[in-house]
Amino acid sequence: MSSHRLISLLIAAGMILAASGAAHAVRLKDVANVEGVRSNKLIGYGLVTGLSKTGDGNSVKFTKATMANVLENMGVTVDPKDIKSGNVASVMVTADLPPFSRAGSRINVTVSAIGDAKSLQGGTLLLTPLRGPDGNTYAVAQGAVSVGGFAAEANGTSVSKNHTTAGMIPDGAIIEREIPFDFNSQEEFSIALNTGDFSTVSQTAARINSEIGPGVATAVDARTIRISVPEQYRTHLVSLMARIENMEIIPDTVARVVLNERTGTVVIGANVQISTVAVSHGNLHIKIQTATNVSQPNAFSGGQTVVTQESAVQAAEQDRKLFVVESGATIGDLVRALNAVGVTPRDLVSILQSIKAAGALQAQLEII
Repeated sequence: MSSHRLISLLIAAGMILAASGAAHAVRLKDVANVEGVRSNKLIGYGLVTGLSKTGDGNSVKFTKATMANVLENMGVTVDPKDIKSGNVASVMVTADLPPFSRAGSRINVTVSAIGDAKSLQGGTLLLTPLRGPDGNTYAVAQGAVSVGGFAAEANGTSVSKNHTTAGMIPDGAIIEREIPFDFNSQEEFSIALNTGDFSTVSQTAARINSEIGPGVATAVDARTIRISVPEQYRTHLVSLMARIENMEIIPDTVARVVLNERTGTVVIGANVQISTVAVSHGNLHIKIQTATNVSQPNAFSGGQTVVTQESAVQAAEQDRKLFVVESGATIGDLVRALNAVGVTPRDLVSILQSIKAAGALQAQLEII
């Protein structure tokens, strides 16, 4: 498949998706969230045991100290210098505490080595308290670590796949403490759009008022909508939120072109417009070839063998014509014109940057 054909397919697919998103409504729950209803981060420090000599080396002193403290709590007194930590690894344990979590529920945890352990494969995390930013313990984690990879080594030859120093424990933590939050007692709450836009927030507030009642929703800014809870929903706010989050809206978006110079990827929104502009694009190719020739004298002539080099330099510039994109042209018109020129994806990045610099691209140009 040619480069310009590939560009046409990629951009056409982006246009179809963008047009589809603009033409069809989406649920409010998919583009917004309720302020205050969010997950909370938990973190803890623990030990993974049962490793097959892939744990921390003897130079990692905090692993030895931690192991000595654990044994002392078990009634065993041992000098940290006498501990060999090859089967033990110090790890950081992290987890997300979902909103409205209740004591006794289970959550997933992630385990990451912090010493010089080579692998956590086959290890078991010992009982580890997980604390929040306030220092309180909200969950405790323990269980077998699942590593999405492997590593093996023998006679100086090693093979590995993915990361073996980080893993997960599905349902590895039990929630011990709840975060107090009485959702039903609120007299008002706020809804925050994932992407701020004045048109979208105004449309959303109007839709809520038409469905629930006048004056219920007020647009505060480009992202926030304040909801005043009607009297009939004061004791069962969940029912109100269920109605609001399933309302369908048509989000408005800013015309944007996203470029990834590292990969040559270009994503162009359907609302992008281009003013009148003339574009020409061509590449200069220089080719240098060096050939080695050997001059061999005749027999008994007394001459010497001579080695010579012969260089050939060729310069060729692609024949590219200047084409004009008229004012009001859509991105489809630009794609067809660029396909006529025969640009590559990386060339397209440079062309769009130049059009933006000329002031003819009526869209935000975002480079990632």
